[in-house]
Amino acid sequence: MKLSDHHILKILEDNQYITTSQRRDILKQSNEIKKTLKQVHTVNIGGVPKEIEHPVTMIDIVVSMGFSSDTTVSGILDEEEIVKLVADQMGFEYKRIDPLKLELELVTKTIPHVFALKHLVVPINKREGRLEVVMHNPSETEVIEDIKRVVGMDIRPYMGTRQDILKTVREFFGFKISITAAENQFSRPAFDLGNLEQYTNLASLNELHTNEAHIKNAVDYLFRYALDQRASDIHIEPRRKKMLIRMRIDGILHTIYTLPRALHAAMTSRIKTLSRLDIAEKRRPQDGRIKLSHEKIDVEIRVSTIPVAFGEKTVLRLLDPAVIFQDIKKLGFLKTDLKRYQELIQKPHGIILVTGPTGSGKSTTLYSTLGRIDTSEKNITTIEDPIEMVHENFNQIAVQPVLGITFASIIRNILRQDPDIIMVGEMRDTETAENGIQAALTGHLVLSTLHTNDAPSSIARLINLGIKSYLIAESVLGIVAQRLVRKICPYCIQDDIVEKSFLESMGVRVEKCHPSTDGNFVLKKGKGCAKCRGTGFLGRIGIFEVMPFDREIGSFIASSKDANTLSLRNLAIKKGMRTLRQDAVHKMIKGITTYQEVARITDI
Repeated sequence: MKLSDHHILKILEDNQYITTSQRRDILKQSNEIKKTLKQVHTVNIGGVPKEIEHPVTMIDIVVSMGFSSDTTVSGILDEEEIVKLVADQMGFEYKRIDPLKLELELVTKTIPHVFALKHLVVPINKREGRLEVVMHNPSETEVIEDIKRVVGMDIRPYMGTRQDILKTVREFFGFKISITAAENQFSRPAFDLGNLEQYTNLASLNELHTNEAHIKNAVDYLFRYALDQRASDIHIEPRRKKMLIRMRIDGILHTIYTLPRALHAAMTSRIKTLSRLDIAEKRRPQDGRIKLSHEKIDVEIRVSTIPVAFGEKTVLRLLDPAVIFQDIKKLGFLKTDLKRYQELIQKPHGIILVTGPTGSGKSTTLYSTLGRIDTSEKNITTIEDPIEMVHENFNQIAVQPVLGITFASIIRNILRQDPDIIMVGEMRDTETAENGIQAALTGHLVLSTLHTNDAPSSIARLINLGIKSYLIAESVLGIVAQRLVRKICPYCIQDDIVEKSFLESMGVRVEKCHPSTDGNFVLKKGKGCAKCRGTGFLGRIGIFEVMPFDREIGSFIASSKDANTLSLRNLAIKKGMRTLRQDAVHKMIKGITTYQEVARITDI
């Protein structure tokens, strides 16, 4: 069955995606809309540019008109929803392309670039002697027969969106062209890393320019790809005969590409150049930063290089302002904890500590807090190692031990700068803690972090750093412990039946859960879909343990000769503190996360 404009509109109307009057409006405006949606793509073939024009389909026209829909998360009838329906009505299976699961060689070497772009087709897998492809119009049997003749195997067509296919074709072929060109020019005979005789060939001026262009394109693609996939980190790791590109998405590392080893030095040098690091220095760790623009948003990238067995490993931390600076109401605080935390940050002086392991979202909480309390009447100064996100409203100071600028030493200088609020990146030693305490006692609001497992154990940590218990009681306003749990994907969320005995073993009050018909209870989980790459999770949210200090807790700490964490924890719980596990369980009951995540993060 051919995919005609009339057929598409009939499917949409019969399934009540559009009304009869809307169908008339579409037909009336279709010719004018086609002119505005016309797309022409240019491809270089042997250095000669070739223009490829894609016909505008009825699906494109309907999408552009922005009809409302109750079936999509956005509330707008989008291309994916239409293609899913049309595929189902035509007897095809819909497939959303997951770039993390595609092999670069399969996509770029199976079908020619021009053919893929002209007919909107992407090979995604070879399975059981068949090539699986995603097409915008799988009813084009002639195209399928052409692919079958070229690859010499049966074809399994899926239907996908134009946007998905075009994005994959452009990015994968563009990246492959850059990688192949760079590999041809950078490939050299392999020598032992310890060999004192390093061989090299002097390149011509034209080659140098070309090399730089190919590597630049490849690195730019990695940045775009990572930001599109919501990655927090990019790992570039040298191996004996290859290099790996891995990305951390929602806290989990994924291997994205395995690339030729010959490209490693050039790619590392490109990143070092962007971050103003010493290209010649390969034996010592280096730290730098890059600032780039992505879709009109400035993104900070922290760069860290370190020598490993087969060269230099580079890790890039991507800091999106939309993630780092959030409304504190959206961080994950429950209502009672949010109220307590907001009361703490409005105090004129004292210390607020945020604790948790690396990667638990402490920086996001601190930056979001500073953004919340920032006004033109306040002088905010931060001391960071390194500066996570540059913000023009803050006076940010980077720790530089070589120049004598440390957390401990710079606090004394800051106090002469008339600050109202001081953010200390980490209280990692006695001197820093002592100076932070003094700043709080002399009328400043101090925010800082500690690496402890929960809020009550932070007191033991401060005492171990040499801080007197009465000073802690006098200066600390409250302590917040936090972790990040993955959120259930809203596109594939479904019921998950859990036994009553299991919930009770987790300490869950089952009367708060929704019962199922068999006497068990209904939680939620993600089935796994293309949007979440089959994981069932999409994004992360904080779980918190907020322990504000009142007179009773302060008196308990001041009168203690040692750090009795268990007694302090019991007292805090008695006064209403919700523990990390309790907060995680609450989010599990509300259908925000799963019991597997609760167990993984809180050691149930």
